[in-house]
Amino acid sequence: MWIVPDWPAPKRVRALSTTRCGGESHGVYAGLNLGMHVGDDAESVQKNRDSLQDSYPLPCAPNWLNQTHSIDVIKFIQPLDKVTDGDASYTQNDNVVCVAMTADCLPVLLCDEQGNQVAAVHAGWRGLVDGIIEKSVLTFAEPKRVMAWLGPAIGAQCFEVGDDVRDQFMNHDPKSQCAFTAHGHHKWLADMSMLACQRLADVGVTAVYGGDLCTYSDSERFYSYRRDGVTGRQASLIWLSPE
Repeated sequence: MWIVPDWPAPKRVRALSTTRCGGESHGVYAGLNLGMHVGDDAESVQKNRDSLQDSYPLPCAPNWLNQTHSIDVIKFIQPLDKVTDGDASYTQNDNVVCVAMTADCLPVLLCDEQGNQVAAVHAGWRGLVDGIIEKSVLTFAEPKRVMAWLGPAIGAQCFEVGDDVRDQFMNHDPKSQCAFTAHGHHKWLADMSMLACQRLADVGVTAVYGGDLCTYSDSERFYSYRRDGVTGRQASLIWLSPE
């Protein structure tokens, strides 16, 4: 039901990324769909969320976000019952679960070497262009002592974009060129993981792990919006344990 990041995070940093395996959802959402906003039966989604919380187990319900491809980074100091608008969240408090939901966009989990802060980032291409990763890293006191884990996202051999997307990245930084491979007339294959690594490096983060799980090409384990259109969402979660 989940993937545990393979990274040298401090012991009190806990993290996982879900798959679509298991769960109560049916049809195009079949499996452990955690997205309330995608048209699935709300009761089934709540059962999936409850199952996740009980099975791992999580210390509390995650602080779910209403993700809008913004660069809004939310600070959480406690678990909340309401859903907040934003595309990244962070905390310095124990047992507060930050989460990013995805179905091709890139989930980025962050922590510092001391284990004093964690963050979860939803990075679609729009958020990447606009700086959601940089803004999230800069919430840490010492950005150069931050490490990142890149979760399941659409892979570099599957993410076709047009000139407009490539141009936006290139206008920000010409070195983005190496993350795009020509794929027909005015079409490109974009490497989201490479683009994320470039943005992380821009703010001093060079300890980067993961980035090798493709949602589009693995229909048994992952939801993919590009592949299926109407589909569910998986989640990447991170929190601090009191040890």
